Amino acid sequence: MHTERPIRVLVAKVGLDGHDRGAKVIATALRDAGMEVIYTGLRQSPEMVVQAALQEDVDAIGISILSGAHMTVFPKVYQLMQEKGLKDVLLTGGGIIPDEDNQQLQDMGIGHLFAPGTNTTDIAAYIRTWVAANRKS
Repeated sequence: MHTERPIRVLVAKVGLDGHDRGAKVIATALRDAGMEVIYTGLRQSPEMVVQAALQEDVDAIGISILSGAHMTVFPKVYQLMQEKGLKDVLLTGGGIIPDEDNQQLQDMGIGHLFAPGTNTTDIAAYIRTWVAANRKS
């Protein structure tokens, strides 16, 4: 009997943003939803995040960012993902991101970004739906 492996999600904090409570809440919620979660901890560079995603063979990368650097961080991580061939990996995340920035990032190919206070079951459902549609068997 073939059982599908659990969805693997890398949760990361990029840059000098020292607040990780939200990232830890999300990591726990995704674990509770049956996903395998790799939490990289604070102060990761985009290169470190993409390298960890490659090593861990993840289905999704979730970046928590509250520092306001989202228009730099998400495009940089996305570019590195394309360069390393992570084309079937979801890049999503959350933080305080204005709607127009969120739309601009989505137009580049980055997944939905969630605002603080989003119900964690909605985030888990979004990841599960995206992976079901995009995972390479």
